[in-house]
Amino acid sequence: MAKKRNADYILETIHVTKQFGGLVAVKDLSIQVPYQSIYSVIGPNGAGKTTFFNCITGFYKVTEGDILLDGESIVGLRPDIIVKKGISRTYQNIRLFQNLTALENVMVGHHPRMHAGWLGAVLNTPATRHEEAETRKLAMELLEFVGLKGYEQELATNLPYGQQRRLEIARALASEPKLLLLDEPTAGMNPSETEEMTNFIDNLRKELGITVLLIEHDMRVVMTISDYITVLDYGEKIAEGKPEDVRANPRVIEAYLGRGAATQHKAKAA
Repeated sequence: MAKKRNADYILETIHVTKQFGGLVAVKDLSIQVPYQSIYSVIGPNGAGKTTFFNCITGFYKVTEGDILLDGESIVGLRPDIIVKKGISRTYQNIRLFQNLTALENVMVGHHPRMHAGWLGAVLNTPATRHEEAETRKLAMELLEFVGLKGYEQELATNLPYGQQRRLEIARALASEPKLLLLDEPTAGMNPSETEEMTNFIDNLRKELGITVLLIEHDMRVVMTISDYITVLDYGEKIAEGKPEDVRANPRVIEAYLGRGAATQHKAKAA
């Protein structure tokens, strides 16, 4: 998945604010995501993390600020256009087509990259058949990559929870992204599944060369695989940096554990 570098960072958000009436869900948020990094956005429930993802992917239009992909603004573009430009995502709550097979789910994910129109599909032209065959081949390869080889004809609804998570990632990868947004990919997993998913996310960067922007509540996952972390609280950035810096930040400790824990941390550090 080759990428075209037009800027120092694959993604930059510049003073992004998203307001719903009187509620400011994201406030003046600026981040810079390096190429081929794993960049985590963390914070307590209601901190604005998923709203931020929705702004990046075009589901919400920002109230103020700008979002740059490869140095080019994507603010105001439709979600399908943003996918074509190279951003794909998964969701906090799995959104598979439950009554389609695993193979069909991944093939649907490649649709933004397909060129055949409705007329070609109706007439079943050679070009359309060739493109469908290539899409099927890609889907089979992605299912193998995510560990679902042999489950191609299984309905999504019949797959165990952990495999459904992997299938959703395979569908996101089918659009050939250079930036993949993962919204709580280990939510609901047991420790063994969480460890497997952590290793898998790391391999996405290593083997496919893509950049991962991650929302995750499991701090062990975040601290294990993140190159950089931004911490949100009530829509505002309260800390950012490398994992070791963020872990020891009193404002982060206070946001997660309360003021008393932050005070104890300061006392121990002194």
